[in-house]
Amino acid sequence: MRTQIFLASTLYGNATLAAALDSDCFRPADRRILLVCNNAATPETTPGFDEAPGFERLRERFDDVLSWNETISPFHPGGWTPRLDDVPLWERHLRLLWNLGDDEVELVVESIQVNPALGVCQIFTGAPVTVYADGLMSYGPTRNKIDPLVGTRVDRLLHLDLVPGLTPLLLTEFGVEPEIVPTDAFVKVLAELGDTADELPPLPDEPALLLGQYLSALDILTAEEEEELHVRMLKGVVQLGHTRVVFKPHPSAPARWSRALEQEAEKLGAELTVLDTPVLAEVLYQRLRPVLVVGCFSTALLTASALYGLPVARIGTSTLLDRLTPYENSNRVPVTIVDALVPELTDKAAVTEQREGMAVTVLNELVRAVGYAMQPKIYPNLRPAAEAYLTRRLNGHSWRYFKRKRLTSLALPGAVPAQLAFIPRNATVRRVARRARLLKRGVSR
Repeated sequence: MRTQIFLASTLYGNATLAAALDSDCFRPADRRILLVCNNAATPETTPGFDEAPGFERLRERFDDVLSWNETISPFHPGGWTPRLDDVPLWERHLRLLWNLGDDEVELVVESIQVNPALGVCQIFTGAPVTVYADGLMSYGPTRNKIDPLVGTRVDRLLHLDLVPGLTPLLLTEFGVEPEIVPTDAFVKVLAELGDTADELPPLPDEPALLLGQYLSALDILTAEEEEELHVRMLKGVVQLGHTRVVFKPHPSAPARWSRALEQEAEKLGAELTVLDTPVLAEVLYQRLRPVLVVGCFSTALLTASALYGLPVARIGTSTLLDRLTPYENSNRVPVTIVDALVPELTDKAAVTEQREGMAVTVLNELVRAVGYAMQPKIYPNLRPAAEAYLTRRLNGHSWRYFKRKRLTSLALPGAVPAQLAFIPRNATVRRVARRARLLKRGVSR
């Protein structure tokens, strides 16, 4: 008997799994379990995606639906991991609890670098693992070093073709091959969810659609700064001549944001609708056919452009590239991709013409250079590619994707002026610098 366990935490991720199943991306199985996880800060008060409109359409692909939150209660899915000595006990417990018996288990998980995916993979020690990615993070490096006992069991990475021609970096340190979930299958699954729009309040036809992300929850912006970012989105679309506007806030966003937008809309004479009903942005694309989709670095910007052919615009990416800390923050590559490809909202000509951004060949080079700068110990093989990019393409615009301090610490091109480029690699200079630091410490004592 073969049982496949699919771990999902979002409706979007569940739709990705449904499309992969419809496309026969998985081997036949005797039983398929959807393991639902609610990663909200307070899952006790935040409904899971299995309660969202449209879930029942996706649920039909699975034999059983189980809750990871209930399984490990009262622990939080993002903070709990099994102790090494307890792993055999946990596997025995789950096999009894989920009626797995002696079944051969296969795991399909997202975000394997962190819990809950990491914990589930550690419990089923011998199970082969497929990782699926529904967002832009799949194009970036693995955010931290993964235990080889887990990483070497990953046989492939399933991902959506959000940036045609761009190759994912995720898990390549283990030789994992990326595999695209067919775009047509994914769009077809999303079309199944179109009926969920019937539960929405009356909405204007062909509005400008603003996407909120709640970046203050990630400590990237303050609540006030993110509120101002949404106001800038509104001002930007109004300046482009769009007076019918729909704002889709993040489900966890505080209500005061919507009130601030409503006040600004009154000043600008815009017809603003704040959508507080949980629904996928892609459902809105089908229902509203917005004339423009605006966001910061949401994956939904790329699905709008790549899957639905809708005009898109970004705002705030320059601030985020500067604010993201540490440099290896896993949001850096998604922000970089959106900044490089999507026109800036304040550039009227670029937005109107939907001017193409960076060529995908150059974007591949950029992502590998940024990926190496983020995780040099995990991807030492990318150093030559990073050096080549920085030597040939580092200019006033591309500097926004790097930090001089980071380049200096890695002795990469651009860290110091060209005439002093020999210094970081000069053994004598480094030895003198070390002695100077030791003397300084001795004096301070």
